[in-house]
Amino acid sequence: MPGPLLHAGASVLCAHGGTASPTQPNPRVLVGGMPTVTMSAPYVVAGCPFNVSGGPSPCISAQWVVAALRVSSGGQPLVLMDSQALCAPNGTPLLPISAQTRVIGS
Repeated sequence: MPGPLLHAGASVLCAHGGTASPTQPNPRVLVGGMPTVTMSAPYVVAGCPFNVSGGPSPCISAQWVVAALRVSSGGQPLVLMDSQALCAPNGTPLLPISAQTRVIGS
């Protein structure tokens, strides 16, 4: 399904409300003057409050597992607003909240 391309300035949260940001933005493709994100770029998560049985188990990082099928850069699929990522160490998803809406990929 087509969706807006995610960029380095997009608002992305872990399922528990921690802020996620790309560690390696893709400077080869810009949208709104900001680098896009490829599927291979890991995200780092800050401020995740998640704990299990009173012990902390916060999201630390995340990796995209589903991205664009038809749009890529440098041989890597670009990440869309509806792409899917899993957080480590607990396997919960990342949630893209807002991003640019002018450039759509599929």
